[in-house]
Formats: sequence, structure tokens, C-alpha cells
Amino acid sequence: MSEYKNIIVEKKSFTGIITIDREEVYGALSKEAKLEIIQAIRTLNRDDEVGCLILASKGKGFCTGQDLNDRTVQAGEKPVDLGVTLETEWNPLVNAISNSKKLVIAAIEGVVAGAGVSVALACDLVIAKPGIKFVSGFSKLGLCPDAGSTFTFTRALGQKKAMEFFLFNQPLLSEEMERAGLINKVSEEVFEDAKKWADQINAMAPLSLKAIKENIKVATDSTFQESMDRETSYQRFLGNSEDYKEGLNAFFEKRQAKFLGK
Repeated sequence: MSEYKNIIVEKKSFTGIITIDREEVYGALSKEAKLEIIQAIRTLNRDDEVGCLILASKGKGFCTGQDLNDRTVQAGEKPVDLGVTLETEWNPLVNAISNSKKLVIAAIEGVVAGAGVSVALACDLVIAKPGIKFVSGFSKLGLCPDAGSTFTFTRALGQKKAMEFFLFNQPLLSEEMERAGLINKVSEEVFEDAKKWADQINAMAPLSLKAIKENIKVATDSTFQESMDRETSYQRFLGNSEDYKEGLNAFFEKRQAKFLGK
């Protein structure tokens, strides 16, 4: 899987690993890099030998947003349309992660900035090293936060703290992000812990994982009753699955279940 120029894609123990390989620009993404990540996610989603994904990066930056050397965002004689950049590059990337059929774990060992924050938080589970900085940076460029970060941070921090974060660009550290519920875990052994979670997820029932992911995502925008109705519908479906029968049998037989996604 070496056809990519900006990322490294591997398969290890039923886990697809996408590593951003742009160390020289601290993980900043060009148009080409974004499209490669999208392609890799779609390819791994179709791979029956992959249970879940890990998104990582080389170097001191996990993802620092837009590569400002990319011509698609440079203002020349005519003003650049950053809306097009969002519609064709950043939003599809964030949505590819968020809508991935297979769970995505972010293993963060370097600074996260700009739209890179949206990339990280689009992942289903996020583990970061202690003291990693998460910073907006948009107001310094005369821009506003994008790629879904306004929604995510306002929901997590409230209006006042989200406003402070986006206006003054003071970084939030891993520990603060964890307390706010924006990431799951702070660890010195980021990739090892991500792999442990991946191994646990890979042993779970695929249909159940799909239902849990979709229901949590939709619950953010749903009323309590809508969420209950969706849970009921999914539970009815899952209760008729072969995986549920296997789960029950394994429970009573005191053994590890072997789920097949049926």
C-alpha cells in the first residue's frame, strides 16, 4: 500500500494504520495529502481484513491544518475562495473520518492546530501525549474557525470558553482537552494504548460497533425521544443478528465471542 506520497498506510493485526508523513511541515496538509487520507480511509473501509483504523503522524506535529504553501489557498491577484477549499478538501476529509464505517482512533504525539484540530476530533477515540498543544490560530490570519470546530468546541466548552479559545489562540493542553471531554485519554504510550484499544474493538461485533457509532453521532443533534426511537430500531435489528446469538452463547459458555458481522 505504498502508492501514497504524503501518508503511510499499513495493516497490522486487523488494524489499518494511516500515518501522516509530512514531518517537514509539522503535519500540515496540502490538497493532495487530504485527498490521499480520504482515499485511504475509503479503501480500508472496504477491506474485510481491517476492523478499525488508527490515524497517527510523524514528527513534532500531528496535523497543523492547512499547508499555506499550497496554491489553492494563496491569495494572488484575485481573492482566493477558501469556501471552495473547505467544500472540496477539508469538509470531505473531516466527514470521511466522522462517517467512516470503521472506528477511527487518533494517536496524537505532536501539536494540533487550525483545521488539524477538526481532523483530530473527528476521530471516534482520541489519545494524546501529556502537554500536547491544541490551538486554533484562525483569528491570527483574519479567518474564523472552520471544518466543524465551532460546533465541537461550543458544545464541549460552552459559548464563553469557546469564544476565548478561538479569539485569543491560547492553546489547550492535552490534560485540559481530556477534562473537557474533547479527548479520551492522556498517555505517555500513545500508540501502544491506541493499538490496545484497536485490538479490543477488533474483537467486538461489527454490527454493534456500527450502531453505537451512528447512534452517538446522531444523538448530538437529536431530542431525547428521537435518540430513544433510534436506539429501539437498531436494537430490534441487532437482536435478530447472528452476532447477538453468538454473543449470548459465548456468555453462557464462558468463552470469547467470535463475531462475523452477520
